[in-house]
Amino acid sequence: MAIKKIAVFGSGVMGAAIAAHCANAGAEVTLLDIVPKDAADRNQLAADAIARMVKASPSPFAHPSFAKRITPGNIEDDIANLGDHDWMIEAIVEKLEIKQSLYKKLYDIRKKTAVISSNTSTLPLHELTKGMPDDFRQHFMITHFFNPPRFMPLLELVPGEADAKLVKEVRDFCDIALGKGVVDCKDTPGFIANRIGCFWLVAGLVEALKLGISVEEADAVMGKPLGFPKTGMFGLYDLIGIDLMPLIAKSMLTTLPDNDEFRKIYAEPELVTKMIADGYTGRKGKGGFYRMVKDEKGGKKKEVINLKTGDYAKPQKPQLASVEAARSGIANLMTHPDIGGQYAWAVMRQTLAYAASLIPEISDSLSDVDAAMRMGYNWKYGPFELIDRFTADGKSGPAWFAEKLKAEKLPVPSLLEKAGDKPLYTIENNHRTVMTPKGARAPIPLKQDAWQLADKVRGKEPLLKNASARLWDVDDGVLCIELTSKMNSVDPDIMTMIVQSVQEVQKRGAKGLMIGGDGENFSVGANLNLLLFVSNVAAWEQIDTILKQGQDAYMTMKYAPFPVVAALGGMALGGGCEMVLHCDAVQAHLESYIGLVEVGVGLVPGWGGCKEMALRWLQNPPAGGPIPPLGKVFEMLATGKVSNSAYDAMDMQILRKQSPAGGDRISMNRSRLLADAKSRVLELADGYTPPSPPPLHLPGPSACETLMYGAETLHAQGKASAHDMTVAHYLATVLTGGDVDATDTVNEQHLLDLERHVFIPLLKTPQTLARIEYMLANGKPLRN
Repeated sequence: MAIKKIAVFGSGVMGAAIAAHCANAGAEVTLLDIVPKDAADRNQLAADAIARMVKASPSPFAHPSFAKRITPGNIEDDIANLGDHDWMIEAIVEKLEIKQSLYKKLYDIRKKTAVISSNTSTLPLHELTKGMPDDFRQHFMITHFFNPPRFMPLLELVPGEADAKLVKEVRDFCDIALGKGVVDCKDTPGFIANRIGCFWLVAGLVEALKLGISVEEADAVMGKPLGFPKTGMFGLYDLIGIDLMPLIAKSMLTTLPDNDEFRKIYAEPELVTKMIADGYTGRKGKGGFYRMVKDEKGGKKKEVINLKTGDYAKPQKPQLASVEAARSGIANLMTHPDIGGQYAWAVMRQTLAYAASLIPEISDSLSDVDAAMRMGYNWKYGPFELIDRFTADGKSGPAWFAEKLKAEKLPVPSLLEKAGDKPLYTIENNHRTVMTPKGARAPIPLKQDAWQLADKVRGKEPLLKNASARLWDVDDGVLCIELTSKMNSVDPDIMTMIVQSVQEVQKRGAKGLMIGGDGENFSVGANLNLLLFVSNVAAWEQIDTILKQGQDAYMTMKYAPFPVVAALGGMALGGGCEMVLHCDAVQAHLESYIGLVEVGVGLVPGWGGCKEMALRWLQNPPAGGPIPPLGKVFEMLATGKVSNSAYDAMDMQILRKQSPAGGDRISMNRSRLLADAKSRVLELADGYTPPSPPPLHLPGPSACETLMYGAETLHAQGKASAHDMTVAHYLATVLTGGDVDATDTVNEQHLLDLERHVFIPLLKTPQTLARIEYMLANGKPLRN
């Protein structure tokens, strides 16, 4: 059964967003809700939900046009029309009798192969299917999405008694088409992620109140030092909604075992009860533990609540020695005597011991539990990976943790006893293994269609290596450049590696080259620290050399006698974007944020970005001669536009719908990105022919004046600074070809030379240097 038509019931926040993400996957979707009382439009709830999502930022839709893939409807009139749908997802109110009433209607009208699932996170599957026919149970499962569905990778799948073939079809669709990390769960309260995550959140609140730690201090500890999101504990409460936790907790308490540790620690403090009553429910309300209020000048300022008094005040930057100690090991944080260390130990000893005690109740796989917490709560390390990181005093993490628990006369989970003095994860024969609930070791299989580079090359030596990049053999005649500089910023070492890698592919008779790795981002752009340093010593010739080296490296890659494919995920900005633009093809993750943002630091693209974007828009122009396509490029580059998704990047022609290599492609699942890119290299290698250098006809000075007209209007309106105008003029000069006539034929090198010609004059201006310094210090552009 191919899943092509999907119905979603419930147009609230979750139901509507699930429908949107199914539309992102190319499915034909029907979104249904109840009929509002006295409504002129009986489909109003669903229609309004679609309209809200189109306007939302960030949008649940990867492209605005995908909203057309959803048809609004209502449960009373449209259920009878769902007989050809492949999958029906229920995301309505968490009341058992209402859900079961809907299921009975769906059972009567569904086609025999259709799957019905619930998005519930609180009601057990066996209760949902109680009293239903065997055939219904064989076609029913829980598919628990995490919010927001477009961006959160975790999907918890509870198969229950569903037919194994149907379970596989749903699992594969969620994995490949929806891009989800699917974790099979047992039918237990809260499944995996919320069972552990809710415990952690409650423990974090209770212990903060008990110890008297401030909100700022607690968030400083429960953030980067432990590999948790930068929101920290209380920032996360504000993000998910302070009023949501009591609802989830009370639901879980109705199904948890009588002796469950969650029952012992759960409490709703008076402070929280009052905050909810007063409308302080987090970001969706008037504020939460943090809030934004007007300052004396009419702007906004941030305030934070005092957990003892309930009063708000200006946040204070935490000064905790324990946070600094965490840099040399998590165990140092846990044993530090200051309040940060006390808080970290109090929360994490309970949370990690709880997680260990739930094996095998919630899962037979420690790696699945870790994956669920990484994908569902954005933890860098799952609970068992965290325990392994407690290594200290010559002991393994599990042994160290167990010893600490014993010293405080606390129970030690049997899982830790079975681990003894060995870590929970080990490397054996270059393969990663994990301990089983019975204490044995099981290999974690490396999938051929979904792998991390670290797992693929474990035990190998890189073919080439320097300070900023490595070249790996990833089998089947494909080599892979991995960027290793900070945030994958581009520098001369990377340019050297590109040229050497092209030579190495030819030397080995390999089939092709890919660029990619396991980092969060492809590349954030050029190394600005290096650029600023060289500018401060006025080494202008060296800067020109760096520019020429980069241009030559990218052109070497573009015209290599074999295919080069970029595996792009996360951000590809500035010089990183220029690298992508010179590849034969791009395999991009859906969540790719790509753009030439050099104007933000007072520069123009200098490694061929102007050239490549001008080429693409001139080769695939809107109507009206050469000026409209160059105007599009000018607008994007002058504003530093960054795509909102890989589909948005196709509209910008940074990614190509069509090209000599067959266009660029999109991977919905990040874990499949590298394997998909490798497959693309092999596909293109058969009969590969390098591209032919294109002739260019550029419109020259008169077109430059035309492009600047719009910028001058913005300047007159106060929306562009004088330096913005300087940068824009240099940019327009490059894009229109400088001092050429429209009848002249020029080559790519002409535009590359123009990029270099304008780059250094801009870099010499105090305004550009100020922008670079500000970006390095603050991570955002200065509009001077």
